[in-house]
Amino acid sequence: MKQQKSVVKMMSIAMLSSIAYLLMMLDFPFPGLPPFLKIDFSDVPALIVAIIFGPLSGVIVEAIKNVLYYGIQGSLTGVPVGEVANFIAGCLFILPASMLFRKHRTIKSLTTGLMLGAICMTLIMSVLNYFIILPAYTWFLGQPAMSSGAMRQMIVAAILPFNLIKGIIVTIVFVPLFSRLKVWVFAKMKNA
Repeated sequence: MKQQKSVVKMMSIAMLSSIAYLLMMLDFPFPGLPPFLKIDFSDVPALIVAIIFGPLSGVIVEAIKNVLYYGIQGSLTGVPVGEVANFIAGCLFILPASMLFRKHRTIKSLTTGLMLGAICMTLIMSVLNYFIILPAYTWFLGQPAMSSGAMRQMIVAAILPFNLIKGIIVTIVFVPLFSRLKVWVFAKMKNA
């Protein structure tokens, strides 16, 4: 029985990682923000896995989708800077939601966790973009380093609102979806 549960978990992670990769390819820019910042719904399968099987399983889905994306699509810089950023942002978003939901098992705790995840993603990704991600992009693209003022401007005007908007949009999509899947999710959690 334990081996069967393990196989079901591995298959679920693999299947939902593939779906997350496909959803990652269906990205779109948000009006008013730079076109390289694109919203996608690839965190939804990772959230489902994290809720059913635990936060670590959600992190694995985030990792697999980004490895698939980099391996198949490649990267503008030749180095997976964007994919690493997407992985970190996805983990920051799904972990609070899955941990709060698994503890309290209510829609309220899920919504609170998603909003907390959106705030964590927004704030931490702003700091990481300032110190690591934007400098890495410019370095790997062979561009001159951005001044600290230009980086702050980019973060305040584009990256910070982008992450907040993405978190809110994914939350707005996920909560009603989860409400419809709730009975199925609780049954899967019981068997996981």
